[in-house]
Amino acid sequence: MAEGKQKIENSGSDNQTVNIDDIVYIGQNAPTEVVSDGVKGLDANRYATKKTVAQGMLDIALLTSNASQLKYVLQVGPKHEFYTLLVVLISISIALQLLVGLLFVIIGGLDLNNHEDQPSALILNDVIVIFIFVISVINIVISAFGIEYSNSPLVLERLKFINNEYLKKGNSTGV
Repeated sequence: MAEGKQKIENSGSDNQTVNIDDIVYIGQNAPTEVVSDGVKGLDANRYATKKTVAQGMLDIALLTSNASQLKYVLQVGPKHEFYTLLVVLISISIALQLLVGLLFVIIGGLDLNNHEDQPSALILNDVIVIFIFVISVINIVISAFGIEYSNSPLVLERLKFINNEYLKKGNSTGV
């Protein structure tokens, strides 16, 4: 048989030859409504909700990390060589994350099957993506100027304090 042709056996006695390339071409040019109606179990609202929840979980993890970084920088205080920069950047990052969380709540309440809600959902989704990109860039900068590049990290400050207290107690009891 020629390439792209196959023999299909019917339940009857006569055999037919069909060009598979024609069937594939017809299937590729089928209207999307026909194709999407055939996909069972695909609920756009459920998919969007799962996606929003997953993004929210990642947002919570990053928020927790930023809160921990802010706590560290505030504990070290102005002794940290990038104190002001880090406090400002971490604060901006946390504020944007809270805004993104609020936008997630708003977009989660939209019904994607309602044609009136679809333009709003698309715009909100684009805004969320832009905010997440900005948050990512800010966190890259925070990492670049972060804890490991400080000349006087908190651990060294605490060790100095403990050492000074030990020396004071040693001098007062040894007299």
